[in-house]
Amino acid sequence: MSIQLGQIAPDFEQDSSTGKFKFYDYLGSSWGILFSHPKDYTPVCTTELGEVARLTPEWQKRNVKVVGLSVDSAERHGGWEKDIEETQGQKVNFPIIADHDKKVSDLYGLIHPEADPTITVRSVFVIDPNKKVRLIITYPPSTGRNFAEILRVVDSLQLTDNYKVATPVNWNDGDDVIIVPSLSDEDAKTRFPEGWTTLKPYLRVVKQPKLPHKV
Repeated sequence: MSIQLGQIAPDFEQDSSTGKFKFYDYLGSSWGILFSHPKDYTPVCTTELGEVARLTPEWQKRNVKVVGLSVDSAERHGGWEKDIEETQGQKVNFPIIADHDKKVSDLYGLIHPEADPTITVRSVFVIDPNKKVRLIITYPPSTGRNFAEILRVVDSLQLTDNYKVATPVNWNDGDDVIIVPSLSDEDAKTRFPEGWTTLKPYLRVVKQPKLPHKV
C-alpha cells in the first residue's frame, strides 16, 4: 500500500513501548508525526529519537503528538531507550510502536518489496487533526532526518490553513508570504488591510500573519 498526500491516515492498533497503542486515540484532535525506523539499536535513528524527545516543547506549542515505529519488540525498545538516554542525554518521552508483525509497516508502505523485510523505509508522515496526510518525506539509511525542517513545514501548514497565503521558497517564520491566487484583490484588501506588493498579478507578497501558536 502506498500512502499519498491528502489521504486519510490509516488507523491501527499495535504494541508499543508504552503498552497497547491505538493511533487515532493517541492523536485525538492534535496534529501527528509518525516516523519509521529500521530495527532497534541503529546509530542514525538513535540520534533522531533523542532529538525528537528534546524538541518536546516545540511539538507541544504546535499541538503535535509524535510517535516512532520500529519492527522490533517493545522489550527491545526498552533497552534501546536506555541507550538513547545514555548517549543523547535525553529520555524518550513518546511511544515507539513495536511493529513486530509488520502490520503498520505494511499498512503505510514502509517495507520496500526488494529490501530486507526487517528494514523499514525511513519515512516521516505529518498528519493534521482531520487525520489527513499533509507531508511525506523519505530518507536514506545513511542520512539523519532534519527535524528543524519538519517543524518548519508544520509551521507552514498551520499558517496556510489559517490564512489565505502560501509560503515561498526557503520561508521561515517571520518572512514574507504569498497571497494565494484564488483570493481576489478585493477580498485581499479585507484580509490584508496594510497592503501588499504585486510583483505579477499571480505573485502578491505580503507580511506574514502570526503563526497560530503565537497569536
